[in-house]
Amino acid sequence: MASHHEPGTAPGTTPDPTPGRTLATALGRTGIWTAALRVTDPATDPSADPAIHDAVRDAAAELEALGYGALWLGGSPSPDQAAFLLEATSRITVATGILSIWDHEAAYVAERHAALDAAHGGRFLLGLGVSHSHMAKQYSRPYTAMREYLDALDAAPAPVPDSRRVLAALGPKMLELSRVRAAGAHPYLVTPEFTAEAREILGADPLLAPDLKVVLEPDPDRARAIARGYLAYYLPMPNYTNNLLRLGFTEDDFRDGGSDRLVSSVFALGDVDAIRRRADEFLTAGADHLAVQVVTTDPLGAIPLAEWRALAEALPLGHDG
Repeated sequence: MASHHEPGTAPGTTPDPTPGRTLATALGRTGIWTAALRVTDPATDPSADPAIHDAVRDAAAELEALGYGALWLGGSPSPDQAAFLLEATSRITVATGILSIWDHEAAYVAERHAALDAAHGGRFLLGLGVSHSHMAKQYSRPYTAMREYLDALDAAPAPVPDSRRVLAALGPKMLELSRVRAAGAHPYLVTPEFTAEAREILGADPLLAPDLKVVLEPDPDRARAIARGYLAYYLPMPNYTNNLLRLGFTEDDFRDGGSDRLVSSVFALGDVDAIRRRADEFLTAGADHLAVQVVTTDPLGAIPLAEWRALAEALPLGHDG
């Protein structure tokens, strides 16, 4: 007979009544989202370049020293890739932003989460998502698939507690699932208007940690060009465009890398003061924490240390910042 306990809570423990609030305090106001720090563990990959791993290790340590509350690892990372960053740091939360449920068996993820969280002082946050149909051959019924994946995490010998997982939620049903089966939501490619609507669905307690793409470039034309170069990758993905259509954008906004209106809505463009003002809009709309993604002409390869340093001086880092 199955044991009876709160979903995501280990038997014999008392569930946290407000896991989202506890997590929001731990994460602070601002973290960094990046796929540039996604590397394989050199201990298990003989082809790994030691110089690249040294650079990634140093960058993760610097993000921690700068005061950011979380390092969101993008690019559909594995638990082992998150482990490398946990080993490189001592205080910052390392989150998967996001781990695709199609790529990793739930039992394995639960086992690795338990081991990493225990080894690193509860600093591993599991961000889960359904990814996209063109990226996963088995993609089908994403909402049902996420529910079943969460059930499997709950049924694992060492369950992943609700308080240690967030969902990449865009639609109302997935946001509601984030409210009842996780600590909250980590939505991607969104606007302040979406953030306000998501807060309404989530209510006051769950964590709301949207991604915010930043182009730290004072020249408006160049900033928009850099933004469009990156945004064009996402515009063929229905999960994103359907959400943007719900927010009032039209098919015309998706042409040629995105209209000025769309680019200005999903990016923060300009100098550090402009970025701070845009960040404040998301926070005022109901975000607890911003996963700031610096977009450059090489966002997946180059490590933008200069931009991270500048933003650490301009953005609120602490929970009450």
